[in-house]
This record gives sequence, structure tokens and C-alpha cells, in this order.
Amino acid sequence: MSAPRVVRVAESSPAAGAGLEVGDLLVRIDGESPRDVIAYRLLVDAADPVLDVARGGLEFEVTVAKPEGVPLGVEVDSALFDQVRTCDNHCEFCFIHQLPTGLRPSLYVKDDDWRLSFLYGNFTTLTRFTEADLERVVAEGISPLNVSIHATDRAVRAEMLRNRRGGMSLRWLRALLDHGIDVHGQIVVCPDRNDGAVLDDTLAGILDEFPELSSVCVVPLGVSRYNTEPTMRPHTPSEAASVIDAVEDWQEIFLAVVGRRVVFAADEYYLMAGRPFPEASAYEEFAMHEDGVGMARTFEREFMGEVDRPTGVATGFFAWVDGAPAEGYRAPRAQTTTEPASTAPIAILTGVYGARVLEPLVATLDRDDVRVVAVENRFFGGNTGVAGLLTGEDLSRVLHEQPVGHRYLLPDVCLSQGRFLDGVAPEDLPRPVEIIPTDGIALRSALERR
Repeated sequence: MSAPRVVRVAESSPAAGAGLEVGDLLVRIDGESPRDVIAYRLLVDAADPVLDVARGGLEFEVTVAKPEGVPLGVEVDSALFDQVRTCDNHCEFCFIHQLPTGLRPSLYVKDDDWRLSFLYGNFTTLTRFTEADLERVVAEGISPLNVSIHATDRAVRAEMLRNRRGGMSLRWLRALLDHGIDVHGQIVVCPDRNDGAVLDDTLAGILDEFPELSSVCVVPLGVSRYNTEPTMRPHTPSEAASVIDAVEDWQEIFLAVVGRRVVFAADEYYLMAGRPFPEASAYEEFAMHEDGVGMARTFEREFMGEVDRPTGVATGFFAWVDGAPAEGYRAPRAQTTTEPASTAPIAILTGVYGARVLEPLVATLDRDDVRVVAVENRFFGGNTGVAGLLTGEDLSRVLHEQPVGHRYLLPDVCLSQGRFLDGVAPEDLPRPVEIIPTDGIALRSALERR
């Protein structure tokens, strides 16, 4: 286990007053060696914590004078100081198995760590969850957590995860709910695996066994051109429509029984089926916004000025894995701005799904100087159409064909650690781009800036 390393000390903070410096290793806090940023934050929240600090090969003790609850004023280099709990499932639909070779090594890390679920919104299957984990989660009130369910039939779930513990591990979900932990669920639907009658059985199982779940998102599997599983394929439009029908039927049942809709279909399903999105009120506060549920409606509300701040957090794919600080992918993103002529035409770059959401919104502006450019994702291929998986290679291909001197707006959701997933940086693109936050308010503001 490694000690957390200080990467930033806030000015005039208790840590600065105690002489802590960037590069210091916090070996122990009040005699304890924290294994992750969760334990670290609890320890440094105490009054006058005593730190064992390693600096330049020497170790010494520092007492930080501060009241309980006052921030220490230190940012550390990683969320986990011990090893990431990797996933021992072998799901056919796992997107990490469908990545091309040659990307940065961290993208191939496959975690099943409940701590990353809490910190970053990752989903855990609970197949590596233990009694000790439950005790810690309950004792420290670590909530909410996100759990991949996929199927409530134990045999079907074990088969989908390709793990014999896949079925029995749902007992931990029941235990978490019994102890009042807030849990959001996810069902990745695979055609001919857990759709149709199995999906109905799963939603019935949730109502019967896990009705306390805060919400459940139903999302389609992603299939890249590197997929090696012959039975994994994208949904057809009629299959997408059937998933929507099932979800909306079960929403009515959940409303009648527990007073909430609970289950929601991802926006991708409505795009695949060619159906209009539900009204904003149907999403019940957009609890699963970060998982692609209700993103289109929230973006519309933001763009049309119906809300005064963004609804959710714009997050990037795999954004946590390169040693994220405490805030991880929820941290503010840096934006870069170009300075084209104020009268330059504007092109909004996005994925093929994003284009279908943006085009009717841009049309309401009645401006002939603004266009939406849909970037086909040839890098991953398959049914990859979301903006968060755009790469520098595909953007470069499209921008080469675009005029010089125009303003090119690009959502920050496709960047991780300041780079695209293929390692290309925005400054390496053939046209200057303006990186803007991935919300409707930011886009409207950028379009109005002339």
C-alpha cells in the first residue's frame, strides 16, 4: 500500500500553516495509514490531526492546528492508496474487452471496486464484495453506491457475468438496502440474453426483492468493431422499441406499488427506436442523468433557458483511471478557447446520437451561421455513437474537410486528462477547436458570443 502524495496545498489553509508541501507523503494520520481517500477524508476531518510525513527520505511528525470539520487544505494524487479491486467477471458485453490494442494501459483496467462506485459513479457487480466491506460501508455511511444487476434470476446473472458467484452475490444488494444504503441499479440489456421475458422477470424481481432501490437504468450494450463475442450484437430498432415498452409498462406498476417509477430507459433506446423522449417530469429529478437517462431532456431544458444551472455532471469515459485526485472525474474541466472572427460561422462537433438531439434545438435559433456536424465513430465502430467516445482520429478526419476560419465547438465530455481516448490532444487537431462544458447552458452561451 502506498501513501497519499500531496499534489496541491491551498493558500492560507491549515495544511499551509503547518508547513506541508507538494510532494510530501502522508504516511500516517493519527497513527493510521489510510487505504483510500474515503478513509483519508474521515481522518483529516478530525480536530488537530497528527501527520507522519515523509519528505526527501526523512520522516517527521506534523500537527495541523484546525477545528473538527475544517478542511485540511490538501489535494492528494489518487483516490485509492492500495490496489484497485479488479473485476473477476468475464462478461460477454464488457466494453473493455472490445478496446483496440495500443491505447494507454490504464484504459484496460477493469475494476469491480465499490469504493470507485461511491467516488465516481462506477458500477460494481458485488461479486468481490465481502462481509468486511459491508461492515465498513454501513459503519461509515458510504452512500450512494451503484450496482450492476443485469438479471435477478440467479442462473441468468451468473451466466451473463460468467462467474459462478454472479447469482449469490445479489445477497449483498439486499444487505446494503437493509442497512439503509442508497443504491442505484443498472441493467445492460443484451439481445437474446436478458431482453424480452427475462427483462420482464428482472423488473418483477426488482419489485419483489429490491423495491428500495433508488432508481434503475436500463441501457443497451455497446458493440465495437473489435468485438470477438459472436452472440453480442446491437439492438434492432424493433428490439429497442420493445425495451422501451417494457420499461414504460413497469414504470406504471412501480408507480402503483411504491409510488415511484424507479426504472428508466436510456436515451439511446429512444434514438434507436425513433421515438420522442419522455417529458422531463417522467424522469423524477434525473437521478440517472450521468448514465445516459434523461440527458436529452436536461440538455433541452438548459438550452431553452428553462433552468438556470446545469442538471448533471458532465463526465468522460474512463476518466478516473490515470490516478485521479479526490474529486476524480467530477472535478471541474479546463476549457480552451480559440479566437476566430466574431462573425465566423459556427460548427458544433458531436457524435451521431448527439447530432440528433442538437439539430432540432439549433433549428429553433433560426440562424444560418450555425450547423451541427455529426462525427461518425470509425475508431471504435460498431454501434458507438455517443459524444463521450469521440477520438482525435475521427475528429481530425472530419475537420480536414471543414473550412478554415470557422468556430468549432467541441463538448468536454470527450476529453480525459486533457486528451481524447486515442491520446490525441485538442491542439493536435487540424482546426482550432473551442472546448466547452457539455451542457445546454454552455452551448447557448457559446453560440451567443459574437
